Amino acid sequence: MSHKNKYDKKPLVFSRRVMIVLIVAVFFFALYGVLMHFSELDALIVGGVMLVCLVLAEFTALKLYGFFSFRMADPDDEKLSPILGNITLDFILKLYLPVVICDESGKIIWYNNAFTGAANPREVLYAKYIDSVADVTIDRILEDTSASPDDITYPDGVEAVAYDRVFRIKGYKITSQGKNYIITVWNERTELKQLAKRLSDEETIIAYVMIDNLDELMQFVQEKYRAAAAQVEAILKEWADSVGGILKEYERDKFIFLFEARYLDEFIERKFDVLDRIREVRIGEGSMPVTVSIGISRVKGSLADKDRDAHASLDLALQRGGDQVVVKNTHNTEFYGGRTKTVQKRTKVRARVIANQLSLCMAKANNVLIMGHRNPDYDSIGACIGIARLAMFCGVKANIVADREDANIKSAIARVAPLPEYSDIFVDSITGQDMIHSDTLLVIVDVNNPAQFEAPDIADNVGMIAIIDHHRKTGDYKHEPAISYIEPSASSACELVSEMLEQALPIGGLHREEADALYAGMLLDTKQFSRNTGVRTFSAALYLRSEGANPTEVQWFFKSGLEDFMREAKFSMNVVTYRQMFAISMSDSDGTPQDRVAAAKAADKLLSVSGVMASFALVQIDDSVHISARSAGNINVQLILEKMGGGGYYEAAGAFLKDVSMTSALTALKDAIDDYMKKN
Repeated sequence: MSHKNKYDKKPLVFSRRVMIVLIVAVFFFALYGVLMHFSELDALIVGGVMLVCLVLAEFTALKLYGFFSFRMADPDDEKLSPILGNITLDFILKLYLPVVICDESGKIIWYNNAFTGAANPREVLYAKYIDSVADVTIDRILEDTSASPDDITYPDGVEAVAYDRVFRIKGYKITSQGKNYIITVWNERTELKQLAKRLSDEETIIAYVMIDNLDELMQFVQEKYRAAAAQVEAILKEWADSVGGILKEYERDKFIFLFEARYLDEFIERKFDVLDRIREVRIGEGSMPVTVSIGISRVKGSLADKDRDAHASLDLALQRGGDQVVVKNTHNTEFYGGRTKTVQKRTKVRARVIANQLSLCMAKANNVLIMGHRNPDYDSIGACIGIARLAMFCGVKANIVADREDANIKSAIARVAPLPEYSDIFVDSITGQDMIHSDTLLVIVDVNNPAQFEAPDIADNVGMIAIIDHHRKTGDYKHEPAISYIEPSASSACELVSEMLEQALPIGGLHREEADALYAGMLLDTKQFSRNTGVRTFSAALYLRSEGANPTEVQWFFKSGLEDFMREAKFSMNVVTYRQMFAISMSDSDGTPQDRVAAAKAADKLLSVSGVMASFALVQIDDSVHISARSAGNINVQLILEKMGGGGYYEAAGAFLKDVSMTSALTALKDAIDDYMKKN
């Protein structure tokens, strides 16, 4: 860019002036000639008259020059600059917005009267830096002012706090006498922020509350039903009244709770202690606690949006086993509570309804794909086989996506291999991708976390999905499943599938080889029916026995070779205790995929040690660490490993940590245990 010369316009202005004078002079000389020709006046008198006319002509020329030069002057004219400078300075001084001028380093060199009023009038701010006045640097201010004049939109500046007030600061770079300066304009937004906070605090929050196990408890003490329900309602009413909220029962044992958003943080800070107060309500000789599930929506939007999300949060709380609060935020979902074990529901109505819904979906589908979780076990493959039998009964082609060479499920696959229907039913994930059609149904069993699916890519590409699982739900899905049957109170996925088959298949509709596979899955997850069992567990086992399941033959599934025995022994060589009640075992060398099973067995055995309430077994395979966790009944290991991206249920859980070392995994596990103990 070329620099302007302050003398560039002078020749033009001079020429304009001379031209005006010459025109006036020519006019008067012409007048002189006329007078001399027609007048008899003396030449001296005429000359005097003309001299006066010339003086008048010069004065007129100067006035015309001044008029036209004022109209045509350039803003950069040096005669106008002082005028504009004085006007600008006076304007900034009297401007109601605070203005501060800094040098490039952020040092204050000048500020106007409005800023003096905003700051402490007695405080001298010259030579101080801008970040000593506000919680923002001059570089941060300039970051938000990079838009060019040609931009359609302009930045609003950066928000900062100064003198306990909120300002929106916008900066402008200027250059004067070769030096760079920054002019900052401060627009106060304190009142606006206070109003925004008030609106946010007074926003209506919708919560749904449900007594989730009163029906089951009342089966034993029916006459005390209303008394227990009244106690719970009184506690909930007291909770609502403490924050000026509204609690209404819209259905038996179901409530809607409306309150202001400001109190939600208080509830979270107190860890929703209302759960503990309700849990103190005991019924019957067994002193079983009453529990509630709460779904809360904290999203922005209409009341209809909040109502829908609050309902979804309540469903999620129930699918995770109840006795907890689920808070749905705009970008994430938070969980609180979940301290008690779930109580099995004795009714099989839901199993029959789900079986009918799934059968209808299968009948409409072109084909059915079935999968479990990565690193499958007998519960996963057994449930897959049970769903495949249901699809065959509906007359639909079914395929199971699994690795046939996986040592953990070879025995189950070998058991059903002699059946003609299973000759080509098992496919890998690549082949499964080629089997996807527009009307394909995907049934996922024994897992609800998309990160743990056997083939996540297939789940992303299939339009219709059904999920059947007994683990607590860990979050939302990208696409809502057509059927979601998540029942944490069940002992295993095989138990859920067996109940569905009992409702859908005729007597004798299940082959004994298939019954053996389902029975093996139940034995695995219940530790030979010694843990996490209920009336429905044994009812499902009885159904499988009636369909030909042979416990003696199923025991062969669990036989281990000498190599497996040695793998388990490696974990017993490196055991540490943490907080006097947690046993942590680690493999002393890099493991193989088969070591995952050994880790699970090692975690089971550690529970037999006196004083151990929960156990964890860690094994490093390549660049990842696998964790198996087991609980004796008082520690919820699912909540602990959920902090590490894992999942499971109350007494058994697992996690998979990718790209971490054994030391890092151990540190993360201890942190998760500390966090659990702090909250519980």
